[in-house]
Amino acid sequence: MKVLVTGGTSGLGLAMASALAEAGATVALTGRSGRRAESVAGGLPGAIGIELDVRDETSVARAIDRAEARLGGIDMLVNNAGIGMRTVDPHFMTRPQGFWEVPADGFRAVVETNLTGYFLVAREVVPRMLAAPGGGRVVNVAVSESTMCRAGFVPYGPSRAGSESLSRIMAADLRDTGVTVNLLLPGGATVTGMLPPEAVPGDRAFLEPAVMGPPIVWLASDDAAGVHDERIVAVDFESWLRERNSGR
Repeated sequence: MKVLVTGGTSGLGLAMASALAEAGATVALTGRSGRRAESVAGGLPGAIGIELDVRDETSVARAIDRAEARLGGIDMLVNNAGIGMRTVDPHFMTRPQGFWEVPADGFRAVVETNLTGYFLVAREVVPRMLAAPGGGRVVNVAVSESTMCRAGFVPYGPSRAGSESLSRIMAADLRDTGVTVNLLLPGGATVTGMLPPEAVPGDRAFLEPAVMGPPIVWLASDDAAGVHDERIVAVDFESWLRERNSGR
């Protein structure tokens, strides 16, 4: 399995890229800094790092061309690159601000990364998958529904609600084409660079990024062939999979 993971230099992206690489997939991980992406990839078996700014169409096209050439194709896209509330409100968890206090440029930056970025990368990758004999798989990283409507979460909440809607429409557009689309989310606040400075990493309320490992490895496996338009919560993955298998 040849997998492209956007935003793979830290947090959830790195956790998924690591799990996939350790499971035997050939992984290309991306980051805005090509040097950092290459450095991080160097620590994973067989992985490569590629510079990619998901907000820029030229950067997206160039990076996908490079990933496809170096991997020998792209079987799976993991749309993960994103920025959080810290970019507009460093203390959003303790002193949330109203939407009217959010700067317009900050709103645009989050939406362009978290929503437009998913669109631009998928728009570039999916036609290649449609033309490939084996089709392909797209996994869009999502968040809990409460995050989409929580006070003080503009623009992050709306950006993630939009990316989830985008994913569902992608799935509808691609039904019966050989390209599958699924959503994957941690199931709670996760210890990543998106947390504010005052957040306590040891707090049991926070999940570790590694929670994304088992479900993303399964989604890349033969067992997940044909799985389409599912919303998989990582913390509930084992029980979800048991129910799925028992229902067959």
